[in-house]
Amino acid sequence: MNIAVLAQDGFPAAVQGITLAHYLFISAAMFSLGLIGFLTRRNLIIMFLCTELMFQAAGIALVAFSRFHMNMTGQSFVIFIVTVAAAEAAMALALVVLLFRRRESLDAEEWSELKG
Repeated sequence: MNIAVLAQDGFPAAVQGITLAHYLFISAAMFSLGLIGFLTRRNLIIMFLCTELMFQAAGIALVAFSRFHMNMTGQSFVIFIVTVAAAEAAMALALVVLLFRRRESLDAEEWSELKG
């Protein structure tokens, strides 16, 4: 049996059993894990990583809808999301380093009050 057999729409035959619901389930699971991690952890780096996980879950859902509807709009949104997430990552990590140098702690509870 040849594994590289392509189905009608050009995708491998092994991929044909994967439906939109599979991608949406994975996306929902990733988003839920990110949300739970963000709400339960107090370490700023862990909170940042959980928000990135939620961004990636949204990207998976957009690409899945785009692929199953044969429309490139979702993929172009994902490129935009990845670009914004990269800029956000640079800014957030710079702020986390600055906060760590001031108080030598990454606990979000210590940063609940802002001073001018």
